[in-house]
Amino acid sequence: MAGLTSRDAILTEYNQQLLNAPKGRSLAQDAVRRLVANKAAVFSIFLLVTILLVVFIAPYFLPWGYSQVDWANIRKPPNFEAGHFMGTDQNGRDMLARTMQGTQMSLVVAGVATLVSVVIGVSYGAIAGYFGGRIDAVMMRFVDIMYALPYILFVIILVVIFGRNPILLFVGIGCLEWLTMARIVRGQTLSLKEREFVEAARASGASPWSIIFRHIVPNLTGPVVIYATLTIPEIIITESFLSYLGLGVQEPQTSLGTLISQGSEVAVALPWMLLGPAVILVAMLIAFTYLGDGLRDALDPKDR
Repeated sequence: MAGLTSRDAILTEYNQQLLNAPKGRSLAQDAVRRLVANKAAVFSIFLLVTILLVVFIAPYFLPWGYSQVDWANIRKPPNFEAGHFMGTDQNGRDMLARTMQGTQMSLVVAGVATLVSVVIGVSYGAIAGYFGGRIDAVMMRFVDIMYALPYILFVIILVVIFGRNPILLFVGIGCLEWLTMARIVRGQTLSLKEREFVEAARASGASPWSIIFRHIVPNLTGPVVIYATLTIPEIIITESFLSYLGLGVQEPQTSLGTLISQGSEVAVALPWMLLGPAVILVAMLIAFTYLGDGLRDALDPKDR
């Protein structure tokens, strides 16, 4: 009895020690902790979320729509009594409503084009890296050729050929923005395909396509998320540049590039037309850049 009592006491003490032992953190929890510790990244997330909520919700509560004309207030500075909190443009349209609609369009273009580039780049790079050999050589030489050609010229040609349809603009930019993503994914795949879990999948009889999309691609989440975050501001700049040239979003819709283009022509007489869109564009670009840096520091396994 004494022996049993002693053994029970030892087991009870051992179980108590297990309960009191500090719990470990998963890789995701560790990444979140690193990201939260980055004040610049946290502030960028807060700023971007605020901009998203404002530009997609606030227009429903504004007294003026982005295409409505106030004939009594044409080319007027901010006027709170008339409901024009950021003034009006040359046609009497409310600048706050147009700035919000332009920000919506720029964000949608960036989001859709980034999604298209991620899907193409990840698939292309993972296939090239996994199969290797001649397939890899041919596929990556095509990427090198595309890199040598002027990117913005291709986008302009697409816009001229297919018209100024916003959907085609989204897809066109995304279909030409995947090259760097493909290179990054291909390099990561070359190292992942030699790992033990891939060898185990091969030994179990899994097909190459199953290994690529069920085992390799899910392990590329970190680099893909990081580069996608850094791709968004690049696409916003591209769309703004096209709109600045008059090849982007057309009236009555607008984008930040279109608003900046129109505001720059009358910046001396009507500075409010340029100031608002320019400030929002710069704020978003800086926020996405800091967020991308924060995600890189949080998800990079070499920094753990």
